[in-house]
Amino acid sequence: MTARDLAGWAAALATLAALALAPVYLDAYGLGLMIGIAGYVTLATAWALFSGPTRYVSLATVAFFGIGAYTVAVLSETLPYPLVLLVAALIGLVVALVVGLSTLRLAGVYFVIFTFGLAELIRQLVTWYEVNVTGTLGRYIFLDLGSEDIYWQLLALGATTILLAWWIGRSRIGLALRVIGDDEVVAAHCGIDIARVKLALFAASAVIITLVGAIQAPRWTYVEPAIVFNPTISFLTLIMALLGGANRLWGPLLGAVPLFLLFEWLSANFPNHYSIILGLLFIAIVFVLPKGIVAFAEKQWKGKSAEAAP
Repeated sequence: MTARDLAGWAAALATLAALALAPVYLDAYGLGLMIGIAGYVTLATAWALFSGPTRYVSLATVAFFGIGAYTVAVLSETLPYPLVLLVAALIGLVVALVVGLSTLRLAGVYFVIFTFGLAELIRQLVTWYEVNVTGTLGRYIFLDLGSEDIYWQLLALGATTILLAWWIGRSRIGLALRVIGDDEVVAAHCGIDIARVKLALFAASAVIITLVGAIQAPRWTYVEPAIVFNPTISFLTLIMALLGGANRLWGPLLGAVPLFLLFEWLSANFPNHYSIILGLLFIAIVFVLPKGIVAFAEKQWKGKSAEAAP
């Protein structure tokens, strides 16, 4: 490990320590913003684990997010909280494996449509079950967890997700994913087990997203399908990852932080036009920054370096 690598790790650890102390010096509103940022940074990074290198655009984020939240709502009064999180992760894993085995042979717009339909299907199934079986539409969550506890859990999960993304990017799995993203035919001829690699990363991404939903569920106290299966969560995660750069380690983080703050401001000041602005912003990002901020900055830096060279 070089001196530059050590300096980078030291800076990352110092930043993580400073972020962990946020509840000490922030008020309730500021801590709420930090919870939202930590949640979306984790969602965008988890989304990019699979969709970044493979270029499979998934809109199933909210399906797994909602599964995690509803698992906490259903089991929080009967099981210890750590065990509830474990059960939520296992449910997310099982659903991801079933969905992955069924759909990862799809590509392009077909995969996008299916993942969007999956989220809506799960929302409708949960709604039907609540109305016809339990006789209610929503559930209350009573857990002795403060905002600080939720924030620290999300911060730890986000740091773990970034570390996992770093490891994958430097492993043989990461190389296999990049080959699959460039050309699956070439990947197959190279001896890469395409189905297994895609399924493993899709499942890992889904489990992390499920845990984000489970950890954030106690914030709402009351949950119902319209809240935790809101498709806006999927679209925000996608836009954040694309803005920063889904193929870069720090890309999702750099896209999530400013966009979350912008969306918070827009939803507060333009509640009736929020969805329209969101759509326009998505179109702008796709056309202006198709590879993200990080790739754009790297291109500009290389251009200036080439001009400065004798």
